[in-house]
Amino acid sequence: MSGDNMQLQRWELKYLVPEELALALRDFVSNYLELDEYGVGRPNLSYTIHNLYLDSDDLRIYWGTINGNKNRYKLRIRFYEDSPGSPIFFEIKRRMNEAIMKQRGGVKRHAVESVLAGQIPHTSELVKDDVRQVVAIQRFVELMNDTRSGPVAHVYYEREAWISPHDNSVRVTFDRNVLISPEFTSRFTAEMDAPTSVFGPIVILELKFTGRFPDWFAEMVRIFGLRQASASKYADGVARKGEAYFYRNGLATAVPGDPELAEERKRERMQRLNALLSRGQQTA
Repeated sequence: MSGDNMQLQRWELKYLVPEELALALRDFVSNYLELDEYGVGRPNLSYTIHNLYLDSDDLRIYWGTINGNKNRYKLRIRFYEDSPGSPIFFEIKRRMNEAIMKQRGGVKRHAVESVLAGQIPHTSELVKDDVRQVVAIQRFVELMNDTRSGPVAHVYYEREAWISPHDNSVRVTFDRNVLISPEFTSRFTAEMDAPTSVFGPIVILELKFTGRFPDWFAEMVRIFGLRQASASKYADGVARKGEAYFYRNGLATAVPGDPELAEERKRERMQRLNALLSRGQQTA
């Protein structure tokens, strides 16, 4: 998978739904969107995604999500296939108030280690000779160095994606079987060490759009009684497994900001998530 249909800025609304409801939603969505080509002919119409998340020694990026910081970002390295010839994508996912902005640059595998060492790849090492990708990788390196971040977590999931037949202004995804495990190296293989399920059998539905909220999105939300929920594969995954697993060398450091407030917000987040998962499992 080497294509790049990523929007620079969009809005994302998330919902946690049981599998039975996800299948009904699939039928509804198929009236408006087309199945992403990478899911055609695959089990559950899905392709696999692997993300290697980077964070600082004190997990500052993780705690930024837990604390609900309005302007926050994540650093991740994405790959789709466990093969030497498949590309690697450096991504910055930034939240500015309610909008999501993404920057992404793809490189050939042999160039990954040099980028992690702070070097900007040569055009021959890029997946696509595009100045925007070079800018994205350069910004990734700047943020990585500023925060002294390195690999901490491997997140895996299966994605069913539906896209607009005309452009990339509307996209609906169903993410299943989200797993997380500590990962402090850059081996980029599908192998995971003692992975933990983050959301159980619950499916993460994401409505993604640029411009205004589509009318048929509103109709779908009303018909199926969808209730918006927060769902961060990285932050919820770390919280569920336990931060202690993701500190380098097993050494915990001070929580950034107000430790007591951060812990309280984490407990509240986990309580809301567990309640949603419990209701979803009962519905299923």
